[in-house]
Amino acid sequence: MSEDYGKTLNLPQTDFPMRAGLPQREPEFLQKWEEMDIYHKQLEKTKEKPAFILHDGPPYANGGIHLGTSLNKILKDIVVKYHSMSGYHTPFVPGWDTHGLPIEQRAIKELGLKRHEVGPVVFREACEGFAMKYLDIQRNAFKRLGVRADWENPYITLKPEFEAKQVEVFGEMCKKGHIYKGLKPVYWCPDCETALAEAEIEYADDTTLSIYVKFQVRDDKGVFGGVADKEKVNFVIWTTTTWTLPANLAVCLNEGFEYSLVKANGEYYVFATELVENSMKAAGISAYETVARYQGKELEGILCRHPFLDRDSVVILGDHVTLEAGTGCVHTAPGHGAEDFIVCQKYKIPTVVPVDSKGYLTKEAGPFAGLYYAKSNAAIIERLTQDERLLASEKISHQYPHCWRCKEPIIFRATEQWFASIDSFREDALDAIKTVKWVPEWGQERITNMVRDRGDWCISRQRIWGVPIPIFYCRDCGKELITDESIKAVADIFRQKGSNAWYAMDASEILPKGTVCSCGHGEFTKETDIMDVWFDSGSSHAAVLETRDELSSPADLYLEGSDQHRGWFQSSLLTSVATRGGAPYKKVLTHGYVIDEEKRKMSKSLGNGIDPADVIKEYGADILRLWVASSDYTTDIKISKDLLKQLSEVYRKIRNTARYILGNINGFNPDTDSVDYSEMNELDKWALYKMTNLIKKVNEAYSTYEFHMMFHAIHNFCVVDMSNFYLDIIKDRLYTSKPESKERRAAQTVMYEILQSLVRMLTPVLAFTTEEIWQFMPHRAGDDVESVQLNNWPEINKKYMDAALAEKWDKILALRSDVSKALEVARANKTIGHSLNAKVTIYADGADYDFVKSIESELVTIFIVSAADIKKLQEAPAGIPNGEEMTGIKVEVEQAPGEKCERCWMFSEYVGKDENHPTLCRRCSEVVE
Repeated sequence: MSEDYGKTLNLPQTDFPMRAGLPQREPEFLQKWEEMDIYHKQLEKTKEKPAFILHDGPPYANGGIHLGTSLNKILKDIVVKYHSMSGYHTPFVPGWDTHGLPIEQRAIKELGLKRHEVGPVVFREACEGFAMKYLDIQRNAFKRLGVRADWENPYITLKPEFEAKQVEVFGEMCKKGHIYKGLKPVYWCPDCETALAEAEIEYADDTTLSIYVKFQVRDDKGVFGGVADKEKVNFVIWTTTTWTLPANLAVCLNEGFEYSLVKANGEYYVFATELVENSMKAAGISAYETVARYQGKELEGILCRHPFLDRDSVVILGDHVTLEAGTGCVHTAPGHGAEDFIVCQKYKIPTVVPVDSKGYLTKEAGPFAGLYYAKSNAAIIERLTQDERLLASEKISHQYPHCWRCKEPIIFRATEQWFASIDSFREDALDAIKTVKWVPEWGQERITNMVRDRGDWCISRQRIWGVPIPIFYCRDCGKELITDESIKAVADIFRQKGSNAWYAMDASEILPKGTVCSCGHGEFTKETDIMDVWFDSGSSHAAVLETRDELSSPADLYLEGSDQHRGWFQSSLLTSVATRGGAPYKKVLTHGYVIDEEKRKMSKSLGNGIDPADVIKEYGADILRLWVASSDYTTDIKISKDLLKQLSEVYRKIRNTARYILGNINGFNPDTDSVDYSEMNELDKWALYKMTNLIKKVNEAYSTYEFHMMFHAIHNFCVVDMSNFYLDIIKDRLYTSKPESKERRAAQTVMYEILQSLVRMLTPVLAFTTEEIWQFMPHRAGDDVESVQLNNWPEINKKYMDAALAEKWDKILALRSDVSKALEVARANKTIGHSLNAKVTIYADGADYDFVKSIESELVTIFIVSAADIKKLQEAPAGIPNGEEMTGIKVEVEQAPGEKCERCWMFSEYVGKDENHPTLCRRCSEVVE
């Protein structure tokens, strides 16, 4: 039935503002929440409840928010609001990550600063101002999304109290022997001029030349005597990083592999036997012979000439050599590879690093000194070709590590850095992972593999904007000073003055008076490196959860994107296990990336990004929130303009269900007008059963973080159970019964119960819409009318769970489905217009006949027709098909007898017989009279 039907009954039409226009209305609710301080009001209401702590992973404060950060914050808000309404105390402290290279770069670019000229204090102050500017921009954007949090008291990694606690975490790790300084190859970004951690690396396709280089034997240790002239024997290496050849000091074999000495073109080549064919094919050599075979261990110690530098390369053995590609003879440069470094340490081979911090080759690279590493490739290949040292070259595409900040390729470069020794607590970390609930479950295996396989954590960075590594060096002997007293002194200074004090004060002003080195001298210098920003955010469990009165550690939940298994989830785990002996979280929930319809990650470079502000301007924040709730966030999440349009239609259906109910319970007082369950008819009881079943499904979905299941359940309930069935059927009762009648009050009671449950269950998602509904719906005594967010979650009333009733009405729904299809056919054939024009006759036998007969008095209401009859199956006219849902029945539709009642639109033979009301049916005549 249409809304016009209600107007024909002269019912009061209340103008409820549940219409479109979310972008205009939502700011009004934001202002209301701010004025009433809803965050603290909610906490005061639940202060005696058990706590649920979701610890916010800090977004980076160097730009505006995007759909990924919107997704993350909305998910967190849904979780927090559900728990707060479900009986938990839910303080939610937002945080920001504010140190690091990207902010340095933006400050240099936007402010035109030269960090080496203005000095560290001035430069750091500029970086702080830049970070705080974008923090405020992000904070306002998160507020606009409807996220409820302690926005005025966030945690910020640049704040003195945070930095002080971070220094204490570092000190504890030092005290337990987890921190050391060492020379080893690390990921190095020449563009950013700093070391990087594994979490700061991302892989991208790269096309390069792979080369096969001949290392001529100088001293064969007698191995090839009688078989080949040693001067013509070459160990052939394969590499994709030509620029590292100046750092070569060895050729590594696997002692367990068999190696072949192959003769071709008047020379001899050594390859792993299994790789001879592929190697010779790459060299374009088809005519060759194998003259001898050796075990790898037999070749150890042979000396080769470096292909273009005046030094030897020794043949060594290592288990890392594989047969997956190349020649089985591995180019070994300890200054540019972790495995190379380790195996050379075993042989006491020194480390050579002929590349500086900016990526330029040094004098140790000989004739190639001064060239940028990437540009040296061509020059080195040209030299190898001239000296006849290049056996072959071929172009390949492979995945190569890039800096995740500047997106440029990185290099491996041995430098002295500070490390956290993962080996010293790796097993404890792996055990801690098992104590955590991972959602989805695959998260446990993913982080387990990462922690099991990772190397030591390089925690030092050669930059300025960050927390300084709190270590002093004796000016006389150079020894490090790391003591309980020195750590406490630094932490106390940082807590009072912030970490700028490290640059503004002399070491003697920071250290306690009388501090001396073990050598007896008392003058010190300070470390110039800062800590990896992952150490900053990874210390938040100590700096935030343990220091704020309303919070506690471990947190109940960490919730971030899937990239944080190698980022924040892992850095938090490592610092917590190393200092506290356990994980900082009880549960970890992971979501995917935002992608477009073509499954491409959203990015500015692809031009496929959608600005959250644009979505809010067109549709409102509740549509974005609905997008989050409707998505299976455990995988990558699609979004597009078309999808947003579809979601706005879904939203409209849910909103219109609420609007319809609001219009029909206007003036209803649930404390005085409600009808007891025992006095309701079966249809009303069925609606309450469906509502209760919905509450159970929604509870399960929220508690297991499967919000898309909640979304589908509520949408299905509103469209199928309510709009298409219950609300459709009760329109006649609502519009034609006496306003105070028990029948109408019963329907209002059911609608009120449904709305007050729906509005609460939708609050974590449709935060603005449900607030508007709450303003205009009637309330029971005891409700907090100020905001729906301050009310409890709907409870399950067990008396509504009537399984027998549900089974009966499932059968009625099947019958109604067959009748609806017959009505559609009759409408198409012009037999009837509206369904109220119709008389329906059901033909059935046996149990079907008995069932339909038992509900005969309700058929007109259920079918929304003017007349209904039931007859035996054999009386059915020829040509009437059987039902699809109830295959044993037939349905006939014909024009109902009588005239149309002006009030209820039903056809009745009584119309015209009442002199006082000649245009009304008997029922309407009695109501009006």
